[in-house]
Amino acid sequence: MGQRLSGGRSCLDVPGRLLPQPPPSPPPVRRKLALLFAMLCVWLYMFLYSCAGSCAAAPGLLLLGSGSRAAHAPPALAAGPDGTAPRLPFPAAPATPPAAGQEPAEGAASQEEPSPEAPDPPSSISSFFSGSGSKQLPQAIIIGVKKGGTRALLEFLRVHPDVRAVGAEPHFFDRSYDKGLAWYRDLMPRTLDGQITMEKTPSYFVTREAPARISAMSKDTKLIVVVRDPVTRAISDYTQTLSKRPDIPTFESLTFKNRSTGLIDTSWSAIQIGIYAKHLEHWLRHFPLGQMLFVSGERLISDPAGELGRVQDFLGLKRIITDKHFYFNKTKGFPCLKKAEGSSKPHCLGKTKGRTHPDIDRDVVRRLRDFYRPFNLKFYQMTGQDFGWD
Repeated sequence: MGQRLSGGRSCLDVPGRLLPQPPPSPPPVRRKLALLFAMLCVWLYMFLYSCAGSCAAAPGLLLLGSGSRAAHAPPALAAGPDGTAPRLPFPAAPATPPAAGQEPAEGAASQEEPSPEAPDPPSSISSFFSGSGSKQLPQAIIIGVKKGGTRALLEFLRVHPDVRAVGAEPHFFDRSYDKGLAWYRDLMPRTLDGQITMEKTPSYFVTREAPARISAMSKDTKLIVVVRDPVTRAISDYTQTLSKRPDIPTFESLTFKNRSTGLIDTSWSAIQIGIYAKHLEHWLRHFPLGQMLFVSGERLISDPAGELGRVQDFLGLKRIITDKHFYFNKTKGFPCLKKAEGSSKPHCLGKTKGRTHPDIDRDVVRRLRDFYRPFNLKFYQMTGQDFGWD
């Protein structure tokens, strides 16, 4: 091989011609960390690849833990022999146009204000998970009442990770029943096991056909009714109509059939909706009282966490929505969310909520209170709750 040099060294041992040495091996801890990181990257890649385009919309408020609820799904409905969607054997309620200054009567499509505030855009995580799960018919419905606080309740409930609700009012059981349950189901958001599907349409409470139609869909449907002092509710109802049609008659003239005799015009829906005992009788023919929850619109303002606790218990949900989720907005005069569903920002209901009421003659208010008192007392007896309106 090479010549022997002095001192007995081979030429291979000459410093200038040494072969390159391999780098020292990293410490064992660094090798383990690098291997762990590589495994996490591979796992994340496989997860993203398998879920892309096929994961369900998760609730946007990631700071909340996940409550547990037993999965509740209505029984599947068989399609017709021709493959068409199933229909229930109840005709759709005809809609009749209201007269000037009047709202539709009971059983007709009410002129409710469409939800002006669109739900907050979903978070990036919710957007990523959109697409899987399944669409279910609602297991719980907020059926009333108009101007009682239904929008606030739904927005508050949507903070819960186990609640999935459609944003707009479907009006299926009063206006669109002829479109069939398949159409209705398709309006619902996708849900995962353990999540509950909800919707709210306040006019259901005063629609004669609604109790039988909802019962035909599922006798196990849970019903929530947000009620409010009927006098205050009537004034709020009038205020909403006035904002759209400034030329309508005064509240006082619409309240009475004859002002001198003091006869109340119960055909005006602003008055009729507040006769809660009368409407409740129709619902109790199809649903047991224990399947209905009556939420106080007043306490929803003064103690939102307390009322939400009752609602969560009623729906079989873990109590996740608490005082820490609310702050009181002095300008609007009602509580707002510190973080809305799908958002990291505080959220209050839109400008159409919390309108300033017009001044109403005190004598008119007194007569209305006298009119509603016996109906209120009957409603207290029927529900087992004293709402303190008298």
